[in-house]
Amino acid sequence: MGDFNGYIEEQAITVQGRQGNVTFKPYRDIKTKPIKNILASDTLEHSVTESITRRTTTVDNLYPELLCLIFSFLDTESKGRTAQVCRSWRNICNTKEIWKGCEARLHLRKLNSLVVPSLIKRGIRRVQILSIRKSLRELVTGMHTLTSLNLSGCYNLTDVGLGTMLHQDMPSLVSINLSLCKEVTDKSLGRIGSHCKNLEILELGGCTGVTNTGLLMVAQGLIKIKYLNLRSCWQLSDAGVSHLAGLSGQAVSHAAPRLLENLNLQDCQKLSDISLRYISQGLQVQILNLSFCANISDSGMKSLAKISSLKSLNLRSCDNISDIGVGYLAEGCVGLQSLDVSFCERVSDRSMVHIASGLFNLRTLSLAACKISDEGISKICKTLVDLHILNIGQCSTISDNSIEHISARLHQLEYIDLYGCNNVTQGGIAHLETGCPNIKRVNFNLWH
Repeated sequence: MGDFNGYIEEQAITVQGRQGNVTFKPYRDIKTKPIKNILASDTLEHSVTESITRRTTTVDNLYPELLCLIFSFLDTESKGRTAQVCRSWRNICNTKEIWKGCEARLHLRKLNSLVVPSLIKRGIRRVQILSIRKSLRELVTGMHTLTSLNLSGCYNLTDVGLGTMLHQDMPSLVSINLSLCKEVTDKSLGRIGSHCKNLEILELGGCTGVTNTGLLMVAQGLIKIKYLNLRSCWQLSDAGVSHLAGLSGQAVSHAAPRLLENLNLQDCQKLSDISLRYISQGLQVQILNLSFCANISDSGMKSLAKISSLKSLNLRSCDNISDIGVGYLAEGCVGLQSLDVSFCERVSDRSMVHIASGLFNLRTLSLAACKISDEGISKICKTLVDLHILNIGQCSTISDNSIEHISARLHQLEYIDLYGCNNVTQGGIAHLETGCPNIKRVNFNLWH
C-alpha cells in the first residue's frame, strides 16, 4: 500500500471526463501549517488588533444610526444638552426618531422665531405650555401636525386667548388639557367643538366656569371623545349629564349608547342619582369616577348595575353608599375589575358577602376606613383569587387572622395597604410574604 501511495504522488493521474480525458498532478507542493501554529498566530493577531482598536476607537467612530439609537434612550433634558455638544451631534439630535413621543415644554413669554421650525424638524407633536404671556396663535398655526396640547395650570388663559388659537380647523389634535384654567368658560368649549372634530381626550378638571351648556356643546361637536375629565366642575348638574348622554331635547340623539371609555365626575356636588340613570341609558362607560359626589346613593347603584361595559368604579367618600348599593353592583357589574368604596362608613362585612358572591373578576379592591373585620376579609378571600391590589388601611379591627386568610388564598396579590391596622404583627407579615410570592409592596404609611 505504501508503494502505491508513493506511486500516485510521483505520477500524474488521467481520468475520463464528460468531454474527454483530463490529466492532473496531485497537490503535493501545497505548504501547510501545524494546527497549533495556526491557533497561536490567530490569537496573536487578534490581541494586536484589539489593542489597536482600544487605542483608536472613540464615540466618533460610531455610525450615526448607532448614535441615534443611543440618544433615543435619553430623557428630554439630556437630549437637549446632547444637541449642544457639537455640530454632528446636533444634526443627529434633530432626527425625528430620537424625539418620538416626547412632549415639548414651553414658556410663551417671547416666542423665538426658530422654536416652531425646530419643533417641526424634530417631529414634536405634543406640547405643554407652562406659562402664557404671548398669543398661542403663532405656535399652533405653525404646527399643523400637533396632536396634544397641554395648558393645565395656565391660570391667566381666557376665552379670548384660547380663541386666538382656535381660529381654524385642527384635524390632527386629539388631546387638550385645560385643567385648572379657571377663566375658561363654555365659549371655549364651543370653539373646541367646532374646530377640533377629532378630539378624543378633553381634560377640564377645576374649570369652574364650565356649565351644562358647555356639555351640550361637547356632545354636539366632539363625537369621537373617549376621555372626559370634569373633576370639580361645580356648576354641572343632572341636566348637563343628560346633554352628554344625548337624552335631552336639544342634544344630539344616538341610536345606541355612546362610547365614552373614561368619565371623571369627581367632586361634582350637584349630581344626583338621576345623572347615573342618564349615564346608564345613553353612555357606554368603562371607567367611572364618582368620588366625593355626596348626593350619590344606593338607588344610583341600581342604575350603574345595568352598564355591562363598566370595568372600574370609584365611589370613594360617597357617604350615602351602603351595603345595599354594593349588593346592587354585585348583581349586575360582573365584569368590574376595580372597585373603590374607601371612606364609605356604611360599607361593612355584609358588602364583603355581596362582593364575594358576584364580583369575581376584581383585580383591585379599596376598602380604606370601612367597617370591615376579619370575617369580611375571609369571605372575599374565598372567591377573589385573582386580586392584585387590596387596600384595607385604617380598618382598625383587621388582625393577623385576616393576613392568614389572605396569604392562604390570594396568591396573585402584589400590593396591600395596611396603614393604621395596628393589630397586624410582624408574624402576620411573615405569613403574607410566604403565601403571596408576587407581593411587591406592603404599605404601612399614609398614601391615600
